[in-house]
Amino acid sequence: VDPCAVELAAEDHPLITMLGREHIERYLAFVPSVRRCPDVPGVPVAYTAMHGVGGATLLEAFHVAGLPAPHVVPEQQEPNGSFPTVSFPNPEEPGAMDLLMARAAQAGAHLAIANDPDADRLGAAIPTPDGGWRRLSGDEIGWLLADHILQHSTPHPQRRRLVITTLVSSSLLGRMAASYGADCLETFTGFKWIGHNVLTHPDHDFVFGYEQALGYLVCGRPLDKDGITAAVLMAEVAAVAAAEGVTLQQRLDHITARFGRHVMGERSIRMAPADGSAAVARLRATPPTHIGDEAVTSTEWYPEAGLLRFQLGDAMRLQVRPSGTEPKVKLYAEGIGVDPAPLLGALAELVTRQAGEPN
Repeated sequence: VDPCAVELAAEDHPLITMLGREHIERYLAFVPSVRRCPDVPGVPVAYTAMHGVGGATLLEAFHVAGLPAPHVVPEQQEPNGSFPTVSFPNPEEPGAMDLLMARAAQAGAHLAIANDPDADRLGAAIPTPDGGWRRLSGDEIGWLLADHILQHSTPHPQRRRLVITTLVSSSLLGRMAASYGADCLETFTGFKWIGHNVLTHPDHDFVFGYEQALGYLVCGRPLDKDGITAAVLMAEVAAVAAAEGVTLQQRLDHITARFGRHVMGERSIRMAPADGSAAVARLRATPPTHIGDEAVTSTEWYPEAGLLRFQLGDAMRLQVRPSGTEPKVKLYAEGIGVDPAPLLGALAELVTRQAGEPN
């Protein structure tokens, strides 16, 4: 089928329903409830909609939540499908948040936040001690939000609090949850699995879910990642830190001091989908006893995610899976107190070698 040859329906076709302002009003009426410390005054925040559709709604969300209007990046505030100021409109991409960080520095902001074009993801950057700015990883944002929510939420008298993350996100969330007397679930990649686990655990009080690819759910609705309510709560995290006389970097340092330094790494190997799947299958059939110079202490297979996990002692975890959307194999690493980069490279060599094996 040539999609360009399919006739478009008329705008007034009876099967088309136009959503009106009432849906936005219902959403905005809920936004203030995501705040955990609503009496804490806000701090200067910079924001970019990255040429997407979230800009106007985010400004309204900040207003109804009692936060000062953020300093927007004017060149990126209005929707523009050609995305003229970025090479690729994704807060994870190098350079995509450059205009935002410049605006944040100009405004004396405590925090810089970015939505992706459909506003379901949240990127963030913080000032550095030398006067610069740095992007936070998806896990770092997750740690800050989780610590804030767990610290400022009251346990339900009959239900334990629940946080949820994905297989390829940091394991630190589980340690944080345990320290606050909460439960943590690990589920498959894709935010639908976080929503699914909320629904299948009605005996728990769900308070937070995240995946390292900048997806966050800071409340019970909607059961999907939402970059706008996450932005509101992230602005509150910055406000509470300022009220307590600390920076967001110091907040992260405090988390590290409590739970250890969790160092994350990712890598992709481009290869045909069939070759990638075959390489992972060979590793699963004959798991390595060592990766680099380190012994593999356990191997675990997650068929729903097509993911193979290698544990190398208590301080290192390596994972590999074929991408479901691109011709590549994805590798993930987490080291606790150690740099996982050398072992991530060793795993990449192992995957490449397996891909070259004859069938």
